Amino acid sequence: MQATQPPILVLWDDSHIWGLMVWRALRALGLPSRLVKGKDIANGGLLGKPCAGGQTAPLLMAPGGNARLKAQALGEAGREAVRQWLRTGGRYLGFCGGAGLALSHARAQDGLHICPWSRGSYPERQQHLISGHARVRVRSCLIDGTDAESRPAALDAPARPDSLRPPLDDAACALVPPRWRGCARAVPPPGRACARRLAPAADAARADEFPSLPVWWPGRFAPTSDAAVSVLARYHCPDRDFWLADLPLRHIPAHVLEAWQALYGVNLSADFLTDQPLMAAGNYGDGRYVLSYSHLETPDSPDANHWLAHLLRELAGLTPQREEVPAWDLDAPAEAAFWPASARGPLRAALGCVRDVLDLAAEHHLFFRRTPWLWGWKAGLPGGTCNNLHTALHTLACLAPSPAALSFWQDCGQRLADLAALFRAGAEGYLLACRLAEALAPTVPDAVDRRGLDNQREAVFGHPMRGGGLIEELLLMVEELIFLSQDEAQPGV
Repeated sequence: MQATQPPILVLWDDSHIWGLMVWRALRALGLPSRLVKGKDIANGGLLGKPCAGGQTAPLLMAPGGNARLKAQALGEAGREAVRQWLRTGGRYLGFCGGAGLALSHARAQDGLHICPWSRGSYPERQQHLISGHARVRVRSCLIDGTDAESRPAALDAPARPDSLRPPLDDAACALVPPRWRGCARAVPPPGRACARRLAPAADAARADEFPSLPVWWPGRFAPTSDAAVSVLARYHCPDRDFWLADLPLRHIPAHVLEAWQALYGVNLSADFLTDQPLMAAGNYGDGRYVLSYSHLETPDSPDANHWLAHLLRELAGLTPQREEVPAWDLDAPAEAAFWPASARGPLRAALGCVRDVLDLAAEHHLFFRRTPWLWGWKAGLPGGTCNNLHTALHTLACLAPSPAALSFWQDCGQRLADLAALFRAGAEGYLLACRLAEALAPTVPDAVDRRGLDNQREAVFGHPMRGGGLIEELLLMVEELIFLSQDEAQPGV
């Protein structure tokens, strides 16, 4: 760990599992980091306050989560502090919701407005529910000379301009790892094309030649013609673990997807993604930003992790000690061993309550194991919030508490334990009622009242858009304990 280097700042508000993933990835790469809240930034947190010697942070990272709630947590003062910091040379890296935070919005209070692009909408609602890895085309520098005769035909300019094929002097190409951007940094001799440049028309049979990057229910850019924004990557085609809602696309034949579109008017083929921008970069004043709807911090995702390490070098001048984020097994023991005995039992019990809910949902085919760190769920069920709580409790049980965390535990520990038990009872009741409604739907479709189910869900899991419920109160307490204990976290994972 580089002791003299000021830490990367990670915006903690409304980041949940995604904030923990970023924090874990930075520790795995051997880089110092600090979780900060919007109110810290509003009070000068980007101007040296959390950094030894008054040094400014090299980078602000904004993880996934709800962009509007992040903007709300920053407040007007915090949003302006970020913009002012960028104007004077700051660096910003946003993933998913953190990318959306940086975009321009209809209402000033909903984002940072450092990128002239806005957030786009999907043609159909279910198209937002994509997850898994996708193969991407990347920004690849090409020769800008006129010696076309010696250039391979596959590299000739397409009929329409391709934003991923700029000339060699394009600065944004440096943000793409050399293994993919089509050429080394050195300018090749006149007439020499970059060795790894792929033709835009490369088909799915050559998909392995494209980087594989993960997306987890991403938003979408609405690009403008503003030349100040450079596209670094575009979707090419789904990879092997790509899902739409709870449907694994690789196990659905293409002719079936075509039939569904003809019969039911729904497009589940993922072709709506092709050539959509996935990662972009630009300048704001003297500062620079990279916005990615791909989660480059995803555990055990080699191409994504390599690109993350490269961005930390190129964007922020940092030196990662390694380029891999190891797998994250949330089934591994989390015994709260560093906590005092009075807290150890309640913490273990709370984690056990959440695991009981996940196991029950899996037994009834409502949830399913997607990765070692993520549960999948049937469309419409509150799997996302359950993942947030499970990940937070597991992380907390693996940390050593700080004195401030122990003091906070004295105030909230009993309430946390009580809420965890209530959550288990309420969640089990709701999920089993959903299973019953599903089982009875063919014969007695109205046996389980839909409105009653919705009310039950809102009491336990909150509203899908507004949040709330038992789970939100639990999550706020657990995440505050993590925040207070961050200085006790050991390097690595």
